Amino acid sequence: MKRLKILRNKIDGIDTAMLELLNKRASLTLSIGQIKAKSSKPVFSPVRESDIYSKLLKSNKGPMKKESVKAIYSEIMSASLALQDRLKIAFLGPKATFTHIAALKKFGKSLDYIECASIADVFTEVERQRANYGVVPIENSTEGAVNHTLDMFVDSELKICSEVYLPIEHNLLVKGNTGRAIKNVYSRYEVFAQCRIWLEKNFPCAKLISCASTTEAAMAVANGKADSAIASGLAAETYRLNIKARSIEDSAHNITRFLVIGKQDIRRTGNDKTSILFSMNDKAGALHDVLSPFKKNRVNLTKIESRPSKKRAWKYYFFVDMQGHLTDKKIADSIKQLRRYTSFLKILGSYPTAR
Repeated sequence: MKRLKILRNKIDGIDTAMLELLNKRASLTLSIGQIKAKSSKPVFSPVRESDIYSKLLKSNKGPMKKESVKAIYSEIMSASLALQDRLKIAFLGPKATFTHIAALKKFGKSLDYIECASIADVFTEVERQRANYGVVPIENSTEGAVNHTLDMFVDSELKICSEVYLPIEHNLLVKGNTGRAIKNVYSRYEVFAQCRIWLEKNFPCAKLISCASTTEAAMAVANGKADSAIASGLAAETYRLNIKARSIEDSAHNITRFLVIGKQDIRRTGNDKTSILFSMNDKAGALHDVLSPFKKNRVNLTKIESRPSKKRAWKYYFFVDMQGHLTDKKIADSIKQLRRYTSFLKILGSYPTAR
């Protein structure tokens, strides 16, 4: 017990020193905020954020895990942003959805959040400057692209400022410590597809009822309408439900990528991604022509997705992600050469590649 008391006293001393250093950091942050305000620079800098994480993770010698270091500093930087300006972040709601979790992972808990009923509403909130940034899903590792988000970029002038990768953990939620038989399970249709094997093995006779969101499913359980729901751990915490079974997704590599949308251009970090959108002339060999500049300039394309145009039958838009920044010569040359083969081309943004 004496040894325990000594160790705890040491921890108390470290906590006091850490608090003093955090407040010194906050004072410097306020000074930086004043400089940014005078020069009309945005408070949130994805480049600076990426640089801080990179340096910290390289310097970390343990025993604290890198994920823990990043989580701690996410909240430190969130508090710093709140001191400079109370940013508003729009997200596809309601609260406790995976998009909400991704937004919290990116911006922390110290900022203000606006829950939106649709992806279109997220774009609108940012376009009309009622929110500084928006967070929307773009693709899932098992279910593919989120088409509505892709479609929104066709007419929107917003840019991609950053990206977030979120491992998706699905949980079976119930109200109380109920031992009764589960006759129905509420969730999104896509979630049922991601948990199909587990559901067939454990609840083959349960009725699967689709909802607009996993949060709506959790609310149905909280209100006594449903026996169970598949939703996030945050949903369980928010609606005071119990987790009957954790991580019931069929794939251990179920990850969703989210985009942060805003109005600013992001400068080069050296580890960047560029996204573009284009349509091409309808002729033989057109797809080969538009891809040839990237091959010629040795640009690595990490994603290519096609979507039908809603303005003209049998015309398609192509969404492409590539490694590199718009200011890199090989990217700039590729896009310049690409223009001669396209009828429409839009730069969606260059931004730091998420780790």
